[in-house]
Order: sequence, then C-alpha cells, then structure tokens
Amino acid sequence: MKMKLAQRLLIGYYKNKLKLIGLVSPRKAAEAAYKIFCTPFPVKLPKKSPPVFHKAEKLSFEMDGLTIRGFRWQAEHPNGKKILIVHGFSSYSYKFEKYILPLKKEGFEVLAFDAPAHGTSEGKLINAFIYKCALLEIEKLFGPLYGIMGHSLGGLAAALAFEALPGNEKRKLVLVAPATETNRAIENFFTLVPVDDKIKQAFTGLIGELTEHPVSYYSVSRAVKALHAPVLWVHDRQDTICPFEDVKPLLTQDLPHVQFEITEQLGHNKVYKDNRICSRIVHFFSNPVS
Repeated sequence: MKMKLAQRLLIGYYKNKLKLIGLVSPRKAAEAAYKIFCTPFPVKLPKKSPPVFHKAEKLSFEMDGLTIRGFRWQAEHPNGKKILIVHGFSSYSYKFEKYILPLKKEGFEVLAFDAPAHGTSEGKLINAFIYKCALLEIEKLFGPLYGIMGHSLGGLAAALAFEALPGNEKRKLVLVAPATETNRAIENFFTLVPVDDKIKQAFTGLIGELTEHPVSYYSVSRAVKALHAPVLWVHDRQDTICPFEDVKPLLTQDLPHVQFEITEQLGHNKVYKDNRICSRIVHFFSNPVS
C-alpha cells in the first residue's frame, strides 16, 4: 500500500521517538507505542452528510466522559428487529449509507454510531476493547439488537461484543473484512515502526494489563468459534489491510453456523460498497433464524 509523504514523515518521527524512549525505558516506549497504535488516522467528514442521514434521529450517550453520537432510522412497516452498523478504523457511519434504506424496507430499525475518536463522536483513542465496550453500551441503551454488521476493526469489536450478548444464538452477525487477528495488526505495526524485542514484550504485556485479556483474546477466529449465532463472513482474497491469509484456516474447519462469502478484486473497502454484497447482507438479515 503506497503511503503519502506526510504518512512516511510521521512514521519516521515515530521510529525515532520510540527508539529514544526505549533507550531509557522499554515500558515507557511500549506505552508510547500503544498510544500510537490506538490513534486513528485523521479523517475529515464530508461537508454535507448523505441525504439519508438528514432523515435520521440523532442519538448520543456518555461513555468514560466522552459523548458517543449516532443515528437511528425507523421502518415504515417495522418487523420489531434492530440492526446496528459498525464501521472500521479511521472511518465513520456515513460510508454505510447504502445499507440503510434496504434494511428499512425489510422492516428493520437501523442504528449506526461513530466509534470513540471517530466521526461525530468524541475521544482520541480506539481499540477493540474500547469499541467492544461501546457496542455493549449501545445494546444496553438502544437494544436489544437482532443483528450487527461490522467492517474491519468494527468486525472484531462486533464479534467480541456478540460473545457477551445473552441469547446470541437467536441473533445474527455479519463480518465484512474483519480485523481477524490482532497479532497480525501488531506485527504490521512493528514492521512499519521497528523496535527491539524488549519493547514488543512490554507492549503485549501492557495490552493484558489495560484490557484484562491477552492479545490472543482479540481474535475474530477465536470469538466466532465460541458463538452459536448465525454468522455471515465476507472477505476478499486481495484484501491487503486484513489479509485473507488469516481467514483461510477457518475455511477447512467445521463451522456449521458460519457462511463464508469470498470475493475477488474488491480489496478491503470496495467489498462493502459492492451492490451484490449489500444485497447478500440484507438477505441474510431478512431470513429468520432457524
């Protein structure tokens, strides 16, 4: 993936910063690396929101002193079920506008929230743990949720949250190009920003301290195996952000509750924008749980 000059300069700055801090304290360097790892890239919202968002009811709630903002659409002929759309890292809810009207047409109440540190919500940091907590708060305040659709980091957070939902076998989960393995994301991060092994070890230890779970817990593969809910997993073979390589081992395992939809040449972001995939997801939610 080709980086812009500003991104290359920023990475160069991070390399030097962590190297200098690491000379004094691997722990302090790990803390600095963690902050960088959890900071989304700055993304400007479009000046005009998509038309369908003009008709949304605006929602908000407080979490850890931050205001998390979102949107709700009611169906004209409600089926009594709610679907939550969950965006990915350095993204926002507006990008999923094409799903709202088709889901409404099927009778669903549709919810979409900008993650902490994203879009219209407040905050500076995001990770799977923070995002999972936000999704569980949405379930508590605006649920119960019948289905969740999550893209990228949102897919990982959705899978983790689903584990904690009571009666999840009667709900539905859609994963679109999910951040399958956090270990992979950490490896990629330290490929861009190399540090010595002491800092890497301190980094993984810090995750365990702050979230009360080891890095291995933050795995879509692990979470999905523990679910009894119907799951639709959409992934493109050419995805370079959340590699298909991490999905391949699951394809040969006996997971009767999981349907895989493998695409070609759509990559990480075009896959959720594809009309056929949109229809596939809406159809999956519309079919009753057997």
